[in-house]
Amino acid sequence: MHKRDFAGGERLFMLSLLALLIGAISTLGAVVLLAAIRFFTNLFFYQTLSFEFHSPAANHLGAWVIVVPAIGGLIVGLMARYGSEKIRGHGIPEALEAILFGKSKMSPKVAVLKPISSGIVIGSGGPFGAEGPIIMTGGAMASLLAQAFHLTSVERKALLVAGACAGMTAVFGTPVAAVLLAVELLLFELRPRSLLPVMLACAVAAFLRPLWADAGPLFPLQTDAPSLLGLLSCIVAGLASGLLSSAMTHLLYRIEDGFSRLPLHWMWWPALGGLLVGLGGYFQPRALGVGYDVIGDLLANHLLLSTVAALLVVKIIIWAIALGSGTSGGVLAPLLMIGAGLGCVIGTWLPGGDVKLWAVVCMAATLGGTMRAPLTAVLFAFGLTHDANALLPILLSCAVAYGFTVVAMPRSILTEKIARRGKHVYREYGLDPLEKHFIDEVMTRNVVAIPGELKLSEVLANYFGSTQQQRAYPVVVDGKFVGNVDRSSLQSLAHGGDPAIATVIPQQEPAYALANETCRSVASRMAAFGLERLAVIESAESRRLVGFVSRSDLLKPAKQLYEEEFERERVFRKGSKPV
Repeated sequence: MHKRDFAGGERLFMLSLLALLIGAISTLGAVVLLAAIRFFTNLFFYQTLSFEFHSPAANHLGAWVIVVPAIGGLIVGLMARYGSEKIRGHGIPEALEAILFGKSKMSPKVAVLKPISSGIVIGSGGPFGAEGPIIMTGGAMASLLAQAFHLTSVERKALLVAGACAGMTAVFGTPVAAVLLAVELLLFELRPRSLLPVMLACAVAAFLRPLWADAGPLFPLQTDAPSLLGLLSCIVAGLASGLLSSAMTHLLYRIEDGFSRLPLHWMWWPALGGLLVGLGGYFQPRALGVGYDVIGDLLANHLLLSTVAALLVVKIIIWAIALGSGTSGGVLAPLLMIGAGLGCVIGTWLPGGDVKLWAVVCMAATLGGTMRAPLTAVLFAFGLTHDANALLPILLSCAVAYGFTVVAMPRSILTEKIARRGKHVYREYGLDPLEKHFIDEVMTRNVVAIPGELKLSEVLANYFGSTQQQRAYPVVVDGKFVGNVDRSSLQSLAHGGDPAIATVIPQQEPAYALANETCRSVASRMAAFGLERLAVIESAESRRLVGFVSRSDLLKPAKQLYEEEFERERVFRKGSKPV
């Protein structure tokens, strides 16, 4: 078999079929969640049973609006305690934890309770978006489907992420950004077995979305192309967004620490946080709920500067309080509103473009800096607005915000929650050196093999005496590899009194490596079965012995990685000539 660019794709067809189904299921989940948000919004704020969209900001409850989010928080606290604690939080950290530490297994309770609890929280005025809950819900439904089949953990992961990203696509209509979200945040690998299901599920969700939502971008926008002076403004906008991202992350977890010190069971925290949310909503009603209409007004620069500033402050505070209290909600929509508000505030002083440009630029940069997902933020902003003129400024500002938060914060708003549970997530990943090298590059070729016709006494005397060359020896019969022997196995057989070498050959199929396998696949197999070395054969059919590979051989690729990472050198020196 020839060496390939990618691992074999024998199971890709099955995973692709499941991904197509998951795309449809996640879209249905998104429809149900958004309908639940509208239903509970009408129930809590207008006391009507309706699925029509009404903003909570238009309510006539007066001061009674303060208790509405508290009621929603109380209900969700009870659901979390007596249903499933997994519904707490904003969804993405919980999905990451299931992927990295839970073998991508999620419970039916989460799939049912997460959209209901999120609908209640957001419908009662919680300052969240639907994307975090639908990521968790879509992932849970995909995980349940995957658990009904004989799949590996990595295959379940691919389908879980496919469901999560398809749900995000169904909400926002941004399939390319959803795929990049998978690559930057959820998959922790870039392989056809994981990327293809995500792409298929997101494509299905994008095709189905016009059946229930308006086609086209969620926030259509057209800005003028920035001038050269806008280059400096993009850097300023990126730094401001990065600073805001860092400040919000620290604020959130300071508030979470404050709730943890209260002499109350965590079940009551969402209700207490809801009271503070309601108080903020009393003074700034448009800070309540999902706020997609507010995001649209900010991007279009339809609000007074004083109104934007007050809305920005209140939104940041009540969002951090609500999320820190452990209730159920998402972070994407609040970050979009907060970032757009920042752009409106500083955009009046930034040269090189109008306020609308800096609103969308800061919206994307705040998202990319807070979530440490700059590529997702760039394509997400473009997918939401279809504004091609803003693409380059968004790219530069997202890069600056991303670089700022990488230096300023050890962890992102998503991974900090997991780290506080004692599980660190290292988000850098590159090509494993063991993936780049094949067994025929590192194996020992000059291997001494034991002929199968020798007697046991001859083997002990000639191969395991004072001149022993190898820790273990492959056994060859009629030119074919049949097994391995070492001193301990031979000595145990010697006590049995059997003189024939054939008795030391394992009765089961002997383990071996193929010369064209990657070092990673062989190292994984050796670790799984506790092996120290493997014979290397030409093919499973010929069984011709071509070498031997040990655990020390598999360390050879790491030497090159060490040289590339840590050895500094000046290639061009004074007086030297380029090669």
